[in-house]
Amino acid sequence: MNMGSEDKTVQISVDSEQIEGDLTIPDNPDGIIIFAHGSGSSRHSPRNKYVAQNLQDNGFATLLIDLLTPDEDETDRLTGRLRFDIDLLSRRLVTATNWVLNNLDTSNLNIGYFGASTGAAAALIAAAQHPMYINAVVSRGGRPDLAEHIFDRVQAPTLLIVGGNDPQVIELNKWAMERMNAEKKLEIVPGATHLFEEPGKLEEVSKLAGEWFKQYLK
Repeated sequence: MNMGSEDKTVQISVDSEQIEGDLTIPDNPDGIIIFAHGSGSSRHSPRNKYVAQNLQDNGFATLLIDLLTPDEDETDRLTGRLRFDIDLLSRRLVTATNWVLNNLDTSNLNIGYFGASTGAAAALIAAAQHPMYINAVVSRGGRPDLAEHIFDRVQAPTLLIVGGNDPQVIELNKWAMERMNAEKKLEIVPGATHLFEEPGKLEEVSKLAGEWFKQYLK
């Protein structure tokens, strides 16, 4: 938590249950970034928290949200099925976005999405459903190809970040970028694998994401 920032856990109602998120709002934020994680991750992921901290240091509010309820998360840990239910994840992200738009502390902030793995596809679908409100999307090691059916509706400038040692995901991102109509850019981080676990690589992701959001959210 930064000095001069507000940090709290929030509950958002979905399908008669609740999902939880960690909301951090620094003084005079330039916008808010909603995190959509994927494939077996959570809002407690050290990687997402590291990127969120860097974005907070750059003046952005962040909402790290679990798109599955606790019961669904337990089911997913056993089956791995729900993490690839892109329609479900995108619906939950839209619900979280509506919460941000109606929350007094965040309603006046420009919104960006940071999606990882399957969460990147959910972010693109949600951005297509909220074209007036989503100003930018950043994908880290994402699967934008899973959102192919809405490529023509995405208006938000989209940055695709992929590790240089993640060849399959590089090809999937190149394939997606060729088909997207929105302003887009592909950044390949040399020497990084899928999770950007190598020293300094997640720092590069944070820098690229921060620059993208500064360009389109301020």
